[in-house]
Amino acid sequence: MRIVFVGAGNLATRLSLEMHRAGMIVEQVYSHTTEHAKSLAEKLNCPWTTNLTEIKSDADLYVFSLKDSVLQGVIAGVKSNNGLWVHTAGSMPMSVFEGYANRFGVLYPLQTFSREREIGFKTIPFFVEANSEKDKNVLQEIASALSEDVRYLSSEKRKYLHLAAVFACNFTNHIYTLAGKIVAEQEIPMNVLYPLIDETAAKVHEMPPRDAQTGPAIRYDENVINKHLAMLNDQDMKTIYQLMSRSIHKEAQNE
Repeated sequence: MRIVFVGAGNLATRLSLEMHRAGMIVEQVYSHTTEHAKSLAEKLNCPWTTNLTEIKSDADLYVFSLKDSVLQGVIAGVKSNNGLWVHTAGSMPMSVFEGYANRFGVLYPLQTFSREREIGFKTIPFFVEANSEKDKNVLQEIASALSEDVRYLSSEKRKYLHLAAVFACNFTNHIYTLAGKIVAEQEIPMNVLYPLIDETAAKVHEMPPRDAQTGPAIRYDENVINKHLAMLNDQDMKTIYQLMSRSIHKEAQNE
């Protein structure tokens, strides 16, 4: 399997290195940023380019791992070939390739990635989609070499999965940031929150999150809630606290 990576960001870096470890050959890396293209290509021991017209045309697989806002434009700038073109985006439909490639699909790993952080791939759910049964099988084989959890999912359902992932990951992580600001202002180390964070995440492996919910918002304890609101000087944090508390209480009432 000879692969070209179009993109060199967080996901592209971790996925390409994992493919390389699995014995797949990454033949080229493209990025519009010289630093990122060169850095990833050196790790993969392959050529790199920042010019779309220089992308190889004889690879088996082209992995477009880019921001949604630039994906369509980059696809349009790559010369058509006989390879299988896939993107790794959660919220973009497979149809973005229509008119540019004859073979196309999606290879979407449901995980948060950071460029310099190693992560085990075996338990990451991979979701594949293709415009032919043959290429769906190709993608399932590729994903199965990386993960033990490979599933087919349509573009329509994948966009809702991505929405759920934003709530579960991005929004949750932002709440950690805000919690960190609160303790930092009081010169309390962030690491005292780690056991609480870990147990909260561990619970949902064993019970529905709704059943694991604790805290003043379930019973809408206005005495505690109003004290907390008075302690917050940032209006956005006040709004988040109020909205989250109301949502938690509303969900708790839906017996």
